Amino acid sequence: MADPTVHSISPEDGDSKSKIDETRKKEADSDPEFFSCLLQPSPPDSDRNYIGIRRLLLYRKAQSGVVRRKDWRCNGKGYVAYRNYINRPRNWENLQAQSHSSTPGHSGRWIPYEADNWSNSRDARSFSQALSHTTSSNASDVEYPRKKGEPAYSFVGMHCIFDQCKAMVTVIKFGHMSSDLLAYGASDGSLTVCTVSMPPSVLKQLTGHTKDVTDFDFSSNNQYIASASIDKTVRVWDISKGLCIRVIYGVASQLCIRFHPMNNNFLSAGNANKEMTVFNFSTGRTINKSVFDSEVTAMDHDHTGQLIFCGDAQGCVYTVTMNSRTGALSRSHRHRAKHKSQVTTVQYRTFSLLARGPVLLTLSRDGSLSFFSVSLEIQGYLTLRCSLKLAPRLHSIRASFCPLLSLEKGEYIVAGSEDANVYFYDLTRPRHTCVNKLQGHGYAVIGIAWNHGENFLASSDFGGTVIVWKRAKTN
Repeated sequence: MADPTVHSISPEDGDSKSKIDETRKKEADSDPEFFSCLLQPSPPDSDRNYIGIRRLLLYRKAQSGVVRRKDWRCNGKGYVAYRNYINRPRNWENLQAQSHSSTPGHSGRWIPYEADNWSNSRDARSFSQALSHTTSSNASDVEYPRKKGEPAYSFVGMHCIFDQCKAMVTVIKFGHMSSDLLAYGASDGSLTVCTVSMPPSVLKQLTGHTKDVTDFDFSSNNQYIASASIDKTVRVWDISKGLCIRVIYGVASQLCIRFHPMNNNFLSAGNANKEMTVFNFSTGRTINKSVFDSEVTAMDHDHTGQLIFCGDAQGCVYTVTMNSRTGALSRSHRHRAKHKSQVTTVQYRTFSLLARGPVLLTLSRDGSLSFFSVSLEIQGYLTLRCSLKLAPRLHSIRASFCPLLSLEKGEYIVAGSEDANVYFYDLTRPRHTCVNKLQGHGYAVIGIAWNHGENFLASSDFGGTVIVWKRAKTN
C-alpha cells in the first residue's frame, strides 16, 4: 500500500522533496497532531500535492494563532488587542522600539492603543498627526488599524432622570472615586445628594444657601460636601446627617471651591473680590489669601495638591503653588487669553497620551476650549497644545475630560450646549471634531460629570432636569 503522506505532499522537484520530507519527519516525530493532519484522507479527484501543502500551511497558521492568543491572554489582553496586534504594520516592531521605548506603563512589545476600532481612516491619520508633536518622525508614519464599527463613546440610552428640582441646576458632580453617589446644586440654593444605583433615589436635600450654588466639592472620603454660593457664604455639609455643620461668611460671592487632595483640612475658594482664600476646614478660619486681576471663577488642584489652577473673568489661567502643610500660596505663572471672557471650567488630568504628561482643560463663555500640557518641573507652566472654538455661551456651561475614552482612541472632551444637546469632541481631529451628541434635554445643558469608571455620564439643564446616561459596554 502506498504511503498516503508521501503522495499528498511529494513535489516533482527532487531537492524540494528532500527538504519537505526532512521537515515533515522532524515535526511528525515531535508532534503527533501534525502527523495526523497530513494523514487525513483527500477527495479522489483532487491534486494530492496541493491538498497536502494546503493542510500543512493551515495547520501551521492555526498553531501560530493559538500560541499568540495564549500569549495575549496570559498578559491580561483581550480579543480587541489581539486583533489590532495581528493587523499591525510590517515595520511595527522597529517603530515601537524607536518611539515608545520610554512610554510609562508600556513595555514596548504591546500596541499602546488597544482601541476597539477606528471609525474610519481619517481618525487614524488624525491620531498620527496629533502624536507627531511629541514622538519621533518615524512614529508619525505608523498606520493604525482601520476598522469600522461601534465607537467607544456611544451610549445605550438614559439610565435615570431626576426632575424634582424646579430651578436651573448650575453644577453637578459624582462623589470622589464613586460610581453611584451623585450631587447637584441649583440656582434656588438647594443641594441634592442622590444615588444612581438601582433603584435610583434622592438621599438628602441640603438647604441653607439663599442664592445660587455656584460650585461644590466632595471630601476624599465622600463624608462631607463643601459648597460655594452667590450669597457670599461657604457651607460645609455632613452628607449622612444631611446637616450644615459650618458656615463661613465672606465679603463677596463665592464662585468656586475645592478640597485639598492630600490634606482635607484645607478648603480653597475663589470669589468675586478677585481673591482665592484657603480656609481651615475644622475651624473655618482663613489661613491664606492670594489676589488676582479679576474674579476667580473656576479652579482645580493637581494630583499632588502642590499646584492650583485658576481661571478668572478675563479669560486668564493662573498657576498657584501651595504648601500642603501650611497652606501658603504663591503665584507662579499666568496664561493670557486672546479674548477676555469668563472661564467656566478648569479641569486637571494626571496623564494624556497626546501630551505624554499631565494636562489642563479650560472652557470660556465665548466658546474657547483650550487644552494645555502642564510642566510639573517648572511649577505648573502651561503650554497650549490645541484649542477649539465653539459657539459662544450665554450661561456658565461646563466641559469635562473623557479620560478612559481618551486612553482608548483620541483626546475626547464632553461639553454642554445652549441647543439642549451634549456634545463629544475629539481634539485629535483637524476636521469634523464633533464625534457624537446626546439628545434628551429640553433646555440648555449646563453641567457635565462622569462617574468613576465612566459608565455613567450625568448632565443637567436650565430647567432643573438631571439625566444620567448609560454608556455602551465595550471590550
